[in-house]
Amino acid sequence: MTETRPRVAVWIATCFGVGRLPIPGTFGAAVGLGIVVALARLPVARAWLPLVIGAAAVAVYVVGVWAAGETERFLGRTDPGDIVVDEVVGQMVTLLARPEAPWKWLVAGFVLFRIFDVIKPFPARRAEHLPGGWGVMTDDVFAGLYSLVALALLGLAFK
Repeated sequence: MTETRPRVAVWIATCFGVGRLPIPGTFGAAVGLGIVVALARLPVARAWLPLVIGAAAVAVYVVGVWAAGETERFLGRTDPGDIVVDEVVGQMVTLLARPEAPWKWLVAGFVLFRIFDVIKPFPARRAEHLPGGWGVMTDDVFAGLYSLVALALLGLAFK
């Protein structure tokens, strides 16, 4: 591994140092929220926004698997807390269905994601045991999917 490769991986995995802030998972999720809000303002048809967010989430996931795996090897630790690219993708998945939603909806999605990210219901906890960056990233995708479903159910309940 060259000198540059682990540095780039660490920068990506920590979202350019955001993962070194206090409560890194929360700040990582905030980055994901910010990305969704920014992408939702692109001049594309509203119907295409979930596809745009989904494609961005897939890209973050793929790059995140590599970056998280390289960062784990570089730091010599499994899933260190300063890797937050996984929270970014999980938050993006949470807001996939309604990225242009009002701020209260976005805040509810943020809170739900953080809850599911911490409690890690099945199969999220099991996914943590996948090798390398796969485990780091995949458990947060499951937390994002749980949050997406919970948010949709809340939306139905309050209609």
